[in-house]
Amino acid sequence: MEKELRSAEITQGSERVAHRALLFAVGLKRPDFARPMVAIVNSWNEIVPGCVHLRGVAEEVKKGVREAGGVPLEFNTIAVCDGMAQGHVGMSYSLPSRDVVAASAEIMLQAHRFDGAVFVSSCDKITPGMLMAAARVDVPSIFVAAGPMAAGRYQGRKIALPNTRELAGAYQIGQMTAEELAKAEEEACPTPGTCAMMGTANTMACLTEALGMTLPLSATTPAVSPEKLEDARRAGRRAVELIRQGLRPRDVMTQAALRNAMRVEMAIGGSTNAVLHLPAIARELGFELSLDSFDTISRETPYLASINPSGVYTVDDFHDAGGVQAVLKALLPLLDGDALTVSGSTVAELARAAAWPDQTVIRPLDNPVRPEGGLSILKGNLAPDGAVVKKSAVKTEMWVHRGPALVFHSMEESIIALREGRIKEGSVLVIRYEGPIGGPGMREMQQITAMLVGTRLAERTALVTDGRFSGSTRGPCIGHVTPEAAVGGPLALVEDGDVISIDIPNRRLDVELSEAELAARRAAWKPLQKPIPRGILSLFARTATSVKVGAVME
Repeated sequence: MEKELRSAEITQGSERVAHRALLFAVGLKRPDFARPMVAIVNSWNEIVPGCVHLRGVAEEVKKGVREAGGVPLEFNTIAVCDGMAQGHVGMSYSLPSRDVVAASAEIMLQAHRFDGAVFVSSCDKITPGMLMAAARVDVPSIFVAAGPMAAGRYQGRKIALPNTRELAGAYQIGQMTAEELAKAEEEACPTPGTCAMMGTANTMACLTEALGMTLPLSATTPAVSPEKLEDARRAGRRAVELIRQGLRPRDVMTQAALRNAMRVEMAIGGSTNAVLHLPAIARELGFELSLDSFDTISRETPYLASINPSGVYTVDDFHDAGGVQAVLKALLPLLDGDALTVSGSTVAELARAAAWPDQTVIRPLDNPVRPEGGLSILKGNLAPDGAVVKKSAVKTEMWVHRGPALVFHSMEESIIALREGRIKEGSVLVIRYEGPIGGPGMREMQQITAMLVGTRLAERTALVTDGRFSGSTRGPCIGHVTPEAAVGGPLALVEDGDVISIDIPNRRLDVELSEAELAARRAAWKPLQKPIPRGILSLFARTATSVKVGAVME
């Protein structure tokens, strides 16, 4: 095996004596030098609920690696909790963290010549960052999802994190007491794990499973459960087998696998952030996923599972109904069943063997929640290159809307306006200069979207932004408008009172202005002057690409 192992570059030959001396210092023994070295790429830390339990998960991975004859060596990446980063400058760092996660994993895997890796992934930008690294380095790899936390309970009903933000809006308009609000926040997140909704964290875990990069059911197996520890141990054993078989991420994450993942995204009403992350992963693999391809697949793929925040079911309900494997079973006629997975089986083989005990939570193709997928791509004179809306989270009566613009240059400005009662029902909030470059960092607008829902303004009021949304967003919220305002996109030209027309069924987003008027405004436009950021935000603002290709740092 020595000639096959990358780790031989640091363990074999007389010229590697210094390398071996350093490995002895970390506890390795001479027989270890002939065994596969497996990186345990962990996202454990003590601040992120989706990561706090991962030290124990990683220990089980190590046991599996050792059982299969490998040498496990663990290192950590950074990890941002988007929930805690909401509503302040911290959200500017969330999207850039994806590229830092990818780069840090790449650096460690390449510098230390690991033979393979087990990625213990978790919240919103961690999983896509790790997938980007796996594609970039292309050593045999497998993922273990952190697993969802248990759903919270409040006044006899299940709740998840987005409900707490909406309750804040209810409190502000006097519909609940401070004591009731405090009780809800204490009960909303009862265990570690990714938030119990189809937000970005669980969406990306599900798509990782759909891509074939986890063992079956890893995405939705609860964080605090014996099954999650067994999932981890099995993944550790499988990692060594993948090294011996020479099966690499690029053998699994093919164009067919990416299309399968896109179909699962549409079937489960996943986060709009997937429209950023899948193209970024594809880019690492040498493919291109256009916004148009998302819309094409959405038109072809029924919406089968309505999970919080789009529906009443939580992720534990989704898991009990069969999880991703049941979705694959339901979608099989639309999938590329020959796509390979890290389990060694094809998608079709796994789907046919999958349990699907509840066809209410996960519906069959002939009885969907809706005939089209959860996301739609809109275009028009306000978004020439596209914009994204989570159609599954918008009430049908708001699929078509026309209203006067209220323009803000940041999310904070819109929140102040809401508190002061300046946002009127029927209007269209325009929040601009929040894109990858203009933000910088393309913040999520979660705080204002939740307040719109909580104050019931979302029932007749829309939001359009070049920023993005959390996977927990619901209501008529259109994001990812591109080109963004900071580079002179049409969103920069909108003025208060301009009429904006939204037509989701016909995939249109327009401002009712003539081309001549838009041209005149464009000639007079000057970029908004913002303080020049320092550190990673400065680097991101100077290197971020368009959202069309995933807003990656180039």
